[in-house]
Amino acid sequence: MSVLVLVLSVSAAVCLGVGFVLQQNAARQAPLSDFLSPRLLLDLMRVPRWLGGIGCMIVGMVLGAVALSRGEVSLVEPLLATNLLFALVMSRHWPRTAQARRPLGRQGWSGLALLAGGVTAFIVAGRPSGGQAVADPVRHWAIVGSMAGLALLLTTAAKRSRMSAAPVLLALAAGLLYGMQDALTRVSGQRFGHGGPTELFTGWQPYAVVVCGVTGLLLVQSAFETASLRMSLPALTAAEPLAGITCGVGFLGDRLRTDVGALAWEAAGLAAIVVGIVLLGAHPAMPCGAVVPGRETEPGHDRDLQAY
Repeated sequence: MSVLVLVLSVSAAVCLGVGFVLQQNAARQAPLSDFLSPRLLLDLMRVPRWLGGIGCMIVGMVLGAVALSRGEVSLVEPLLATNLLFALVMSRHWPRTAQARRPLGRQGWSGLALLAGGVTAFIVAGRPSGGQAVADPVRHWAIVGSMAGLALLLTTAAKRSRMSAAPVLLALAAGLLYGMQDALTRVSGQRFGHGGPTELFTGWQPYAVVVCGVTGLLLVQSAFETASLRMSLPALTAAEPLAGITCGVGFLGDRLRTDVGALAWEAAGLAAIVVGIVLLGAHPAMPCGAVVPGRETEPGHDRDLQAY
């Protein structure tokens, strides 16, 4: 594994984790009438803290894109999943969430061990390596279409469900879109390397990257708006690497070891990553966001965002 890819991926995870905490703290104060509406993003643009979170996320995405251009999606995605660790660290030391400072305890240390161990097990057992990308457009569209369709189904279910289930469903949908965006970012980088801007913008991939990014952002902010990070961030963090790895192996030509022992360790590693994410995401130290008086009793009432 390239040291540069490792450094870039972990740096991206740091920026993403910090950005998610800042975004959720601001989105938690948005009016619930903005739920799943583009107006939510327009309202949040007036909040400096949210803009800071978006800035951190953009830096993380750029670093992740550079990592993806130099390493396989199946290698970078598990490393990006460690953003939850840095979100937890920030939430424990951020002055406005000082009340959430609690010892990691058995749950926190178990989640940390499972996430770190799962990432290590998957990478060591799978030994992700590059291969020949699949040229068949039908395969591309089949995988991308399946993920986009599943994200649409999850979003539709979130709109019809109780508020308690909506954040998880929206975060899962956003994670699928972000994982697909990561894969298409790599494809776009390859097209640019082969033929420059002309080759890049004559393909559909860069436009799909933008659509996935904007749609995923709206879904994430709606999830952040309706519940704490404990409800949304674990689902988002778990879905993104699984979607990215599926795309990487499905049409980018990423290769993993496929002998019985390797497959067993790869499956165990992915399972450990998911369980670790859930344990860390549910830790009491994860911020609940700012509580606005009257929010629960008047969920449809508009109010101005508190830009602080």
